[in-house]
Amino acid sequence: MTYLNLKSNKFPGAKSFEDYFSDFLQPNPSYFKEGRNFPAVNVIETKENYSLEFSAPGRKKEDFNIHIEGNLLEVSSEQKQEVNEETENYTRREFKLTSFKRTFTLPETINVESISAEYTDGILKLTLPKKEEAKKEGPKKITIS
Repeated sequence: MTYLNLKSNKFPGAKSFEDYFSDFLQPNPSYFKEGRNFPAVNVIETKENYSLEFSAPGRKKEDFNIHIEGNLLEVSSEQKQEVNEETENYTRREFKLTSFKRTFTLPETINVESISAEYTDGILKLTLPKKEEAKKEGPKKITIS
């Protein structure tokens, strides 16, 4: 299940004056949150391959799903956590479900059969090797007339 943020704001960095006060006494005010439901991704290109690095700490490799359909690469994760908090007269039990899904359009120069993934120290790294003909092509110079 994917959750969508339906609060549309044409100025994402701006909040209404009322929102600051409604969040003031909350344990995790929204102005401390990043406001997105997906991890940051570094995209790195070398002569040999592309690398995608997802910042996703606190997960296990089993939490991730990586699929390719046509030229679309989809990386998703769903993580379920159970939290218990008990005091003398009060018990609170919560289930927390955090998920994300990112989709990337792959160029034709990617060798789809050789894509690999590893998860280390909170970083999911996908290596997308280029096809041999793409490695040989250098940058094209365009002359100005």
